[in-house]
Amino acid sequence: MSADHEIENLLQETRHFAPEAEFVAQAIAKPELYEQAKADRLGFWAEQAKKLHWHKPFTQVLDWSNAPFAKWFHDGELNISYNCLDRHVLAGNGDRVAIHFEGEPGDSRAITYAELTDQVKRAANVLLDLGVREGDRVAIYMPMIPEAVVAMQAVARIGAVHSVVFGGFSADSLTTRIDDAQAKLVITTDGGYRKGRALALKPAVDEALSGGKCPSVQNVLVYRRTNQDVNWVEGRDLDWTEALAAASPEHEAKGFNAEHPLFILYTSGTTGKPKGILHTTGGYLTQTTYTHKNVFDLHPEKDVYWCTADVGWITGHSYVVYGPLSNGATQVIYEGTPETPDWGRWWSIVEKYKVSILYTAPTAIRSFMKLGSSIPKQHDLSSIRVLGSVGEPINPEAWMWYRDVIGSGKAPIVDTWWQTETGAIMISPLPGITTLKPGSAQHALPGIEIKILDEAGTELGLEHAGLLVITEPWPSMLRGIWGDPDRYKETYWSRFEGKYFAGDGAKFDEEGNIWLLGRVDDVMNVSGHRLSTAEIESALVSHPFVAEAAVVGAKDETTGQAVVAFVILRQSQLEAAGSDADVSKILRDHVAKEIGPIAKPRQIMVVAELPKTRSGKIMRRLLRDVAEDRPIGDVTTLTDTSVMDIISGKIAGGAND
Repeated sequence: MSADHEIENLLQETRHFAPEAEFVAQAIAKPELYEQAKADRLGFWAEQAKKLHWHKPFTQVLDWSNAPFAKWFHDGELNISYNCLDRHVLAGNGDRVAIHFEGEPGDSRAITYAELTDQVKRAANVLLDLGVREGDRVAIYMPMIPEAVVAMQAVARIGAVHSVVFGGFSADSLTTRIDDAQAKLVITTDGGYRKGRALALKPAVDEALSGGKCPSVQNVLVYRRTNQDVNWVEGRDLDWTEALAAASPEHEAKGFNAEHPLFILYTSGTTGKPKGILHTTGGYLTQTTYTHKNVFDLHPEKDVYWCTADVGWITGHSYVVYGPLSNGATQVIYEGTPETPDWGRWWSIVEKYKVSILYTAPTAIRSFMKLGSSIPKQHDLSSIRVLGSVGEPINPEAWMWYRDVIGSGKAPIVDTWWQTETGAIMISPLPGITTLKPGSAQHALPGIEIKILDEAGTELGLEHAGLLVITEPWPSMLRGIWGDPDRYKETYWSRFEGKYFAGDGAKFDEEGNIWLLGRVDDVMNVSGHRLSTAEIESALVSHPFVAEAAVVGAKDETTGQAVVAFVILRQSQLEAAGSDADVSKILRDHVAKEIGPIAKPRQIMVVAELPKTRSGKIMRRLLRDVAEDRPIGDVTTLTDTSVMDIISGKIAGGAND
């Protein structure tokens, strides 16, 4: 389906859902938020920041003199872990449950704020005993268990910098990220439970560190989750449980400058090397706290909140580890997959813990939709009062199903747009204020300035699709790309002078609602995970069978986009392997090993040539036409215009692997 056709469909959406009077009466966010932010944007952000605990109060809100490198609240000092933990205990809420943990096998734990604070203090002392100091980097490679939260909070507490690597990534991906950050310590587990099995994680760490590939690493701290046998390197590897039990429970959280580095999170770019997105402390915590409370209408004394994202992604950082804990929320963390042991698992968790706020991805919603409403209707979902969506645009039909079946036909849906780079939600309805329109992210939040421009940088009016930009700095914005300031400026700030280009297409509809139209570069969004075509192409070409590869994201009913690869084979290598070689399986498995299972192509198409411009650029737009089985677009810029006829004819003839 073409972008033009998508816009046409969007124009037909006329359904509206005004907030119910009962919800409006108790809503956290009031219309005055928009007025205050419009009247004095920096004053508005200062007021949000002052809701945190500052070891040393700030006097300057924003220093933009070295744009695009921002400094927010930079003469103030705070400790993010103190804000997430100690202050709630000191306020008398130590007995409040911070985390309801649900393990995939069915084990569960309730961890109070007092208990979580104790664990984080002990872990902080373990890190200090291992020689980790302020500014040192720590790599974390763990499943969705409470210890991952403890690890991240402990690293931040002592002023070190965490780099969390998604547990589904391969050893090679882990090596790249550890080495780029020059991590001193790796925190991992023996494994985790997923799809009914105990999957190992420690072996990937061992492989990543083998042969001296990551000489900066001095120790590996291992939590035993599954109790499977793992390799143990004496002098390097330490047992998490033993180390925390022996550590002092006393640790005073000292204040760090608001611009002190908090974490590096690697995201795919349009070149092969992942980008280490750098976030700092004060502005990040200000915006995650503010957005979490207002977007989800959080009442911490009575709500049970559940964000289904993994801590390996930005959503898990901002809306599992930091925003909810800063707000003193009670939240659910679930280790496994939605279909284990059956597709009713999520809904049994909602019923068990009386979840009132659920934040998940359209991919998951579409998967549940395909199965129908009978499964969720077997459970009591009446506790749900707010629903959230994140990761990619949600189509109106999925939006309606989500509201009607999961939200009992009344729960407002906050369809949120933001990125790893923005750090926190930027565009979203505010429940209790916004009249909702299915499929639209609707409005920039108070304090955020968004515009839609054409290619020349001219601002577009209503009903015109263009490029989404952020025109004013915001507190949780990235502070750069780790070790590469020039790449930061080139990637995000060079397209339009003084404006952040998000890489997404968007439009305002006739009512001024924002509709996101997807990526305009070559980054794919697979199940909410941003994957670079260049990274997957690099992995394919690293196999001896492949001479050249081009990868595109094709629309997929379940995952949003799926990876489709076009490859030119090295005939000599293929002949050596024999005619029985299953090229598709071999290459798909190779990508899974090199990058991780999430990047495995749905389909591999063997071709004799790729469509290229005279400058040598592969025209992925045309390949996307083939992958999505639609008419081929304009081919006049190609060196050889017959290439697309050959490719499309061959595919139509059944030459797919």
